[in-house]
Amino acid sequence: MLNRIDLRGQDLTARELLSIVPRADVNVGDALAVVEPIIEDVRTRGADALRELGARFDGVTPEHLRVPVGRIEAALETLDDAVRAGLEEAIHRVRTFHVATVPPPVSVELAPGATVSQRWVPVGRVGLYVPGGLAVYPSSVVMNVVTAQAAGVPSIAVASPPQKEFGGLPHPTILAACALLGVDEVYAVGGAQAVAMLALGADGLCDPVDVITGPGNVYVAAAKRAVTGLVGIDSEAGPTEIAVIADAQADARFVAADLLSQAEHDPMAGSVLITDSEELADKVDVELAALASATKHSERAHTALGGRQSAIILTDDVDQSVAVADAYGAEHLEIQTEDAHEVAGRIRNAGAIFIGAFSPVPLGDYLAGSNHVLPTGGTARFASGLNVTSFLKAVSYIDYGAYALGAVGDKVVALADAEDLPAHGEAIRARLEES
Repeated sequence: MLNRIDLRGQDLTARELLSIVPRADVNVGDALAVVEPIIEDVRTRGADALRELGARFDGVTPEHLRVPVGRIEAALETLDDAVRAGLEEAIHRVRTFHVATVPPPVSVELAPGATVSQRWVPVGRVGLYVPGGLAVYPSSVVMNVVTAQAAGVPSIAVASPPQKEFGGLPHPTILAACALLGVDEVYAVGGAQAVAMLALGADGLCDPVDVITGPGNVYVAAAKRAVTGLVGIDSEAGPTEIAVIADAQADARFVAADLLSQAEHDPMAGSVLITDSEELADKVDVELAALASATKHSERAHTALGGRQSAIILTDDVDQSVAVADAYGAEHLEIQTEDAHEVAGRIRNAGAIFIGAFSPVPLGDYLAGSNHVLPTGGTARFASGLNVTSFLKAVSYIDYGAYALGAVGDKVVALADAEDLPAHGEAIRARLEES
């Protein structure tokens, strides 16, 4: 069912591996031409543009761009009990983990009277985007909001597309998740226009934010690129992807089920098996074909699994599998091998690593406690998933007394003179003359 890439017997460089691993054909640059006029329209016309863009792209003109608090509360009252219990457990686990990861302040006395400190300060306001296309993502509300709250952000706004079947409001499960988290600033705005609204603000409706996070389609990613520099962003999220490193002892049914779990997200989702066992590859193909034909979103899954972004990659051994995985830099990487912990410890590039047969990616999607907003498209080679530092700034505090400055003043002057910045040196000399 999956395309096969046979690397056995080949000694490939890192550069060669980068050119071989499968990728979705997504070009954020091309989408910029589409979103730039949208951003400018929101800049100049504000709420009027947002209503018209909602009608154009979502098929509905929202009665309320900002969702009334009563509608948010009502959504929670009608939420299915089992879904509520799941969301509450996810909130508890995600919050517990993320609060524990807030970096502590540091203070270092470099010499008597010379102290340099660092403190992590939350940004003042964030905008969190929750998509509403092929699926409903209350879990993304949890991942974004809880992380921002754990970081100490005082002002949080959520934007999610208006839904025609819900009278121009975001999906009620999205609203219910916001209610559970105490978020009452929610906007029925989607796509690039939501990013523009959050970044630029809209008079009388929404104040601009400092950071925008959350996944979305290629137009959301392009809009985030366009406003980067005006605001901070987490990443330009692309289609979801999973890679599984497996050997002969792996359970083919587990591997197939996990590959399918991401393929059902999007026709452009990537599902990649990296294995040194051709026998396992054959078994996974058989299992995957059966599962994909029986699943609810079969057409979507078949398109994703048959696309250029999905494949079985055959390797000589686990060492080569690790090299391939590092070249691929998966958003989600599962390790289903003997001594999975040891193999996981050798991986450098992955958004999140799921160790062993009973840590599947869907666990992380919902309530493992980790974050599911992760780098895609190979950007895990240099980027991290969403975490508390996405909403924190490291601020340095320099506290030198007269004696401490005098001990190094001449050295500062020498360096300033070497850089031909004499006024820098004079600022030091003025103080040395006083001491």
